Amino acid sequence: MFAVLLLMVAAEPNPIIPEGAKLEKLYTRTRAVKGGLTEGPAVAPDGSIYFTDITQGKEPSEILRYDPKTGKTAVFIDDARKANGLMFDPEGRLVACEGADVGGRAVVRYDVKTKKRTVLTDNYKGKKYNAPNDLVIDAKGRIFFTDPRYGGTEPRELAHRAVYRIDTDGTVTQITTATEKPNGIILSPDGKTLYVADHNNGSDGIVAGEKVIPGAMNILAFGLDDKGNVSKPRVLYDFNKGPGSEDPGCDGMTVDVKGNLYLTSRNPKRPGVMVLNPEGKEIAFLATGAPNQEAATVVGLPSNVVFGIGDDSTTLYITVDVSLYRVKLKVAGHHSTGIGSKK
Repeated sequence: MFAVLLLMVAAEPNPIIPEGAKLEKLYTRTRAVKGGLTEGPAVAPDGSIYFTDITQGKEPSEILRYDPKTGKTAVFIDDARKANGLMFDPEGRLVACEGADVGGRAVVRYDVKTKKRTVLTDNYKGKKYNAPNDLVIDAKGRIFFTDPRYGGTEPRELAHRAVYRIDTDGTVTQITTATEKPNGIILSPDGKTLYVADHNNGSDGIVAGEKVIPGAMNILAFGLDDKGNVSKPRVLYDFNKGPGSEDPGCDGMTVDVKGNLYLTSRNPKRPGVMVLNPEGKEIAFLATGAPNQEAATVVGLPSNVVFGIGDDSTTLYITVDVSLYRVKLKVAGHHSTGIGSKK
């Protein structure tokens, strides 16, 4: 039986959230593992939703598959090397960002039929990545991915926490270092803007007990040219809008056909999915947890989002804590690879 969480809906007509919308729980971790979170939901060509269950330390992480037709969730990969962000490429192959903390620290690709894993890149100019986190793929098959660091004992080898591009011939380019700690990443529907969530929590998590001084918590908008190169970014939305602000900002994100951004807000005072229009104005908010919680005990923190395809195109899937949820919205999602588009 699916659990249901009622959402608070504004009195005035909401352009995104239908009146009476309900957040429906589809999956919750049952194995005896402490810590970690679910992450990286990605829609497959058959409409199923793949997502990750990231663990801490030596406990193996998983990639799971939820089937909307049967309502069942099964393990796709039982040792996913700390896979985080996922996305299907134009050829229907699953691409994953593998993080640190006994993870692969690589961007890899899976054949979903054979489960064969192919490493696309695990270093930049001979130095291991910090911890590839999230990715977006365009219609040409080019992969843009972020490389922050949030934990694990492995030493950092790269000077920057940067954003990279993998071209279809395998060439890897560091496209920007104009981020403190890049996390979520998505493309605008016209492919001319690359959005990146700068999520600097103040620590790489390598040295125990180090002083933590949080930094940038904002959404950056980069102009993107046909060659996949970016221009100087502009701040589309700043979560820390004044002295003393401690908003933890955004993790993963997605976009709809109108160009609206869906941000997973990890603020214990207001956990949920924040929807911004292309000008950076908040136009809707979807609560995933109770408001005004304490950071140490907060529940209901979202990590990432994706829209379904076909008849499921207005369904938003959300990873929250160690669970997977969905909710029906008024607007259909956009997918940069063209998955689910009518031919």
